[in-house]
Amino acid sequence: MNIAEKNSRPSVREQVSEAEWQTRVDLAAAYRLVALYGWDDLVFTHLSARVPGPEHHFLINPYGMMFEEITASSLVKVDIEGNIVMDTPYPINPAGFTIHGAIHAARDNAHCVLHVHSINGVAVSAQKHGVLPISQQSLLVLSSLGYHDYEGLALNEDEKPRLVRDLGNNNFLMLRNHGLLTVAETIPEAFVYLYFFEAVCMIQVRALAGGGELIPVDARVIAGGRAQAKQATKGMGAGALTWPSLLRKLDRRDATYRS
Repeated sequence: MNIAEKNSRPSVREQVSEAEWQTRVDLAAAYRLVALYGWDDLVFTHLSARVPGPEHHFLINPYGMMFEEITASSLVKVDIEGNIVMDTPYPINPAGFTIHGAIHAARDNAHCVLHVHSINGVAVSAQKHGVLPISQQSLLVLSSLGYHDYEGLALNEDEKPRLVRDLGNNNFLMLRNHGLLTVAETIPEAFVYLYFFEAVCMIQVRALAGGGELIPVDARVIAGGRAQAKQATKGMGAGALTWPSLLRKLDRRDATYRS
């Protein structure tokens, strides 16, 4: 392809709807934020989001690209099986969509699935007791948390039904010896869930390292955790409340995720 032919090709933005472009920008922002907070694992793990519209298409990262490099245009559109459905110069890791595809297919409200191998998250996932009720942040997580036992790299199609079963209707899933996963109807909501999930794990790792006796939160308080969170965010949800400020944070540092 010569330079003239390359320049004549329509941009990704010109080929997609406004709704899809906004989803691309938000998902690219989520990738950049995961990198900014240090939860990425080189080019491994994935964040995915459903493309608005009747087709069951999804966006996922190009394989081999660092999270801090992801842009709205570089995201790859795939079908529920992980097959690329829109022309792109970028490859994907088909095995990387195994977890995401299973959840997207099983849950109509799973518009966004975020999965990371954060250091604190993996540390707690290896602890037999899992998430402890020892922090205010843990209230939200414990109100909607499932666990999935480690079965090796996510390459086996047979694992999908067990993964879906263990997630159930929850928003949080701890993958034993593996990492953290959040599911939500929107990208902002899924990201804020991930923020709290990682915070809970960091607090727990530090609290246990202190060696002192821990004070658990009363079970009655935990039971009302989700209602309290809704009240604290004025019914908007933490995602909708904080996402604009998170985008401003990114824009001050590097707004190229929007391209």
